[in-house]
Amino acid sequence: MTYDRVLEHLSKIEEHYLELENQMAQSEVISEPKRLQEIAEERAKLEPLVSAYRRFKETSRALDDTRTLLESEGDEGMRELIREEIKTLEAELEEIINDMKVLLVPEDPNDKKDVIMEIRAGTGGEEAALFAADLFKMYARYAQAQGWKVDVIDASETPRGGFKEIILEIKGKGAYRRLKYESGVHRVQRVPVTEASGRIHTSTATVAVLAEADEVEVEINPDDLRIDIFHSSGAGGQNVNKVATAVRITHLPTGLVVTCQDERSQLKNKMKAMKVLMARLLNQKQREQEEKITAERRSQVGTAERADKIRTYNFPQDRVTDHRIGITLHGLEQIMMGELDPLIDALLTQKQAEELEASLA
Repeated sequence: MTYDRVLEHLSKIEEHYLELENQMAQSEVISEPKRLQEIAEERAKLEPLVSAYRRFKETSRALDDTRTLLESEGDEGMRELIREEIKTLEAELEEIINDMKVLLVPEDPNDKKDVIMEIRAGTGGEEAALFAADLFKMYARYAQAQGWKVDVIDASETPRGGFKEIILEIKGKGAYRRLKYESGVHRVQRVPVTEASGRIHTSTATVAVLAEADEVEVEINPDDLRIDIFHSSGAGGQNVNKVATAVRITHLPTGLVVTCQDERSQLKNKMKAMKVLMARLLNQKQREQEEKITAERRSQVGTAERADKIRTYNFPQDRVTDHRIGITLHGLEQIMMGELDPLIDALLTQKQAEELEASLA
């Protein structure tokens, strides 16, 4: 993607914007309220980007003029003032360019939604379950730092404090936008607490990030559900409640099964389980739509094999590597404590560039 290509694309958008303005002034359009409304809505969508592009052109001209003035100015005092003006204009121009990049990228309708996150132990036995617990703590700390609310929906704990599976709801502004690229296989390399000889092991856990669905987005026929009620159980199979409050919901058409036993109320468990089911159905629906467009279905979490990974957490070398963007960061302890912004910001920047390239294709 070249700078000139972006500017050419923006120029065409401005031309289309002017065409829409001209159409709105035509009598045949004015006489058709529905058509006029459609044109007005399209124009309104383009207006922020066109406005930014016009500010870009104006600032670029001012910067060129100021640089020319610097070349012709002989007084050193005036030259210093001109240099300061150039710095100000360059900073303003960079800010406008960043604004245009954001406006050029198609908006993800899920970005403003809350999140259902599912973390599961992969390859590696008990060590994988302990790593899944570490990932849960990492994301919970990150969410807390962001001011988000975390609510555990269901968990299957192991005797050593790991998780075979844990499902949580994360509610807060920007939760899905910040976390959506965490989906995939996470690999850990370290000496497990279960290893007596001190050898480094490689284990995995999978993370799935689902946008929480609205009822209008996913329609569920009550006749398509089988709901089972049973006794909640904790680690080691010990009964938590004498009263049956745990809920298992099976969506018969798809075979999706959701279990929730975290609450002491059967109703609350049912409501939480339905949230997870709706999020999974929405995710499935969106992936099917994507398949029709791309003719290639992409799995969100892979197979959990060691080679199928998005990120590696290497404890002996104190580093984290995200394999999708080729970034390696040190300070693993701080990252596991929830300091994820450097990784997430780098991912968002890369994905934004990819989406911008796609929008220009």
